[in-house]
Amino acid sequence: MVSLDNIQASNTALKNYGPNLVGVFVGGTSGIGESTARAFVKYAASPRVYLVGRSETRASQIIEDLRALNPDGQINFIKGDVSRLQEVDEACKEIQAKEEKINLLVLSAGILTMKGRDETDEGLDKKLSLHYYSRMRFLYNLLPQLTNAANAGTAPGQRGLSSVLSVLDARGNAPLILNDLSLKENYSLRNCANHAITMTSLSMEELAASHPATSFVHAYPGLVKTSLVRDNGSLMKLALNAMFFLLTPMNVPLEESGERHLYAGTNPSFAPRDSTRGEGVAIGSDGVQGSGSYLVGSDSATVSNQKVLEGYRADGTRASVWKHTLDIFKGIRG
Repeated sequence: MVSLDNIQASNTALKNYGPNLVGVFVGGTSGIGESTARAFVKYAASPRVYLVGRSETRASQIIEDLRALNPDGQINFIKGDVSRLQEVDEACKEIQAKEEKINLLVLSAGILTMKGRDETDEGLDKKLSLHYYSRMRFLYNLLPQLTNAANAGTAPGQRGLSSVLSVLDARGNAPLILNDLSLKENYSLRNCANHAITMTSLSMEELAASHPATSFVHAYPGLVKTSLVRDNGSLMKLALNAMFFLLTPMNVPLEESGERHLYAGTNPSFAPRDSTRGEGVAIGSDGVQGSGSYLVGSDSATVSNQKVLEGYRADGTRASVWKHTLDIFKGIRG
């Protein structure tokens, strides 16, 4: 486990990258996305921040807080229902019109639901879209800006900060239904979780290999009490509150969660693939030091290599999952 003192010392060093770091927080108007954005604004010098979410009222409150926390920061809100790829594209275009580089992309938008398959008008299940497809669409669209950030180091030969963090469950990689990756025929909440988690890990490995200047981190947050509890019905809310009470010793406070996720997205131990692999660089999700793709637990330490991912690497499934993702994008967005 990485101590909170070490986490905060690492985050304090964020200012060493210089002013005007750009952070995009998808799901940044609540929960872990919001707490990570707060940590970023707290530690970065004159940051430029984009909060992507649905609630303009909530965003206004957060923006007021963040401007008080760091008066030199520029905080922006982009409204959108990011379960729809069209609205993801519109949000990305708005960001790209203002920014040539993005240093940190945090993907945490999600939904807690007991419904069965709930299709959007684009034909994707809403939960699977929020937890996987729309996140990968943000990442796919913003790769040019992430690459530009890597090439914008402040010293000769130095890489700029370029990192992607998806907050889901780095520990829970499980077998896929390979002939139904989008779960049109085999939908269940368990299958949805398995597919979102495993496809995230595989796609991030694939992208780390093809975009070696950017680091890709899939993180497990642990038990964090967020607005997902607040936004549920009374019975579900009661059950979740009881669970959090019973498991209080295991809870990760929301502010600490933000600190830990900022660490996961910016600490040099989670280095891009093409960085010098010196002492302290973490073991990647494929078991190789400094591979550029990392699985990180709620204690901020890496999660060991998992057999299900190893098998999917060896048999070509990893590449097939990313091809499937691109095919879904093409089918919906052209």
